[in-house]
Amino acid sequence: MRVTNSATYRNFTSSVNDVHAQLNRSMNKISSGKQYENAAESPLSYYRGKRIDDQYQDALSKSNLLTDIKNRIYQQELGARDIQKILADAKNKVQEARTGTTSDEALKTLQADLLQKEHQIIDDLNGQYENFYIYGGNDLSSTPFTLSQDGSTLTYTHKYASHPDDSLSIEMKLTYQNAEADPPYQFEITSVKDSKGNEITKDPTDGSTIASPTKDQISAYGKSLLVEAMSEQGRVDIGYGDISSKNPQYKGNHLDVRDTLLDTYTGGFNLLTGINSDEIIARKNATPPPAQSAEDYIMERLNKSPLALIGQASLAIDNNLSGDAATINKDELHDILGQTIEDMTVTEHTVSTVYSDLGNKYKLLEDTDAKLKILQDSLTEQYKDILGADPYASVLEMYNNNYAYNAALRVGSQLMSSSLFDFMR
Repeated sequence: MRVTNSATYRNFTSSVNDVHAQLNRSMNKISSGKQYENAAESPLSYYRGKRIDDQYQDALSKSNLLTDIKNRIYQQELGARDIQKILADAKNKVQEARTGTTSDEALKTLQADLLQKEHQIIDDLNGQYENFYIYGGNDLSSTPFTLSQDGSTLTYTHKYASHPDDSLSIEMKLTYQNAEADPPYQFEITSVKDSKGNEITKDPTDGSTIASPTKDQISAYGKSLLVEAMSEQGRVDIGYGDISSKNPQYKGNHLDVRDTLLDTYTGGFNLLTGINSDEIIARKNATPPPAQSAEDYIMERLNKSPLALIGQASLAIDNNLSGDAATINKDELHDILGQTIEDMTVTEHTVSTVYSDLGNKYKLLEDTDAKLKILQDSLTEQYKDILGADPYASVLEMYNNNYAYNAALRVGSQLMSSSLFDFMR
């Protein structure tokens, strides 16, 4: 048997490569903080760590989602607070006009101020966060509200993504009834158009198109669309609640276990009326049906909303100053403004309730965010305990392997010189 330097070097190279691989593994252990590089090294620990990692990623994604939701809820909360302040200021102005001077000049000034407040409310209802409307419900792209210059006509634009027509975009006009109507100064749905500007009216019971609708049929169809828009919800899984579709205990009931998830949508009409989507859905699906339908309930509350009450006062003053057939005298104006002030007091509490509800949602989001961060810290520690490498032991191991590798290189450089056998065949 002949031993040559070439054979020795081959064996030496293989041994040095093994030492170098151990050095690389120890360095990777320090940089990654992981005790094992693959499942084969410790299958049980690896898959336990994988489960913890999945939990951590879920908590992290929910925490990131919360930031966006919190900002949107905060903007909704600011809008509700601003509308409440506008209503309170309008009530004080109307109270001053009713108990103080009633000169035409003073009334003109008040009427212009009230009209401006109506448009301020519309600006709040069209508030945006990033690239979508915060009071648009499920429709994030359409500008929800516009108000005519004289404040007599409110236009509502909304896209119903879940509609049988796949994507029904409507433009609904709500016009104030005049002073001679019974009751006066109430919103009435006078027009419903599709995205192409065509007048449409459908039977709310079967969805069939009505060719030549009456005034009442237009109103009924518009009310059904309001119910649908105000029933829209944006349930989000942010770390609590059940995201599954149904719960056996709710069999035969309209309730869904997803109701345990936070509803992050608040439509403009929900804010104005103080009626949340759960209340609308419960009234719509109640058995037996309530004495007052969801449609009539919405219109009653809408006509007591901040926008409606300020508009009623503005139109009543305008009728008093107009001098036409619909003119009302000072005593009638005095009575109308007195009733408006009473209604404004009640509505202030309604808006305050919506504001408080949004504040509670924001607080819940903050608490959930804090809990998710604590969970992330806990999972990080668990992960380290199972898959984490001891930093001190890892550093010591790296130095040992590095010393062994350097020693092997020095041995290799001085191993042997070429001999006569290396040149013999």
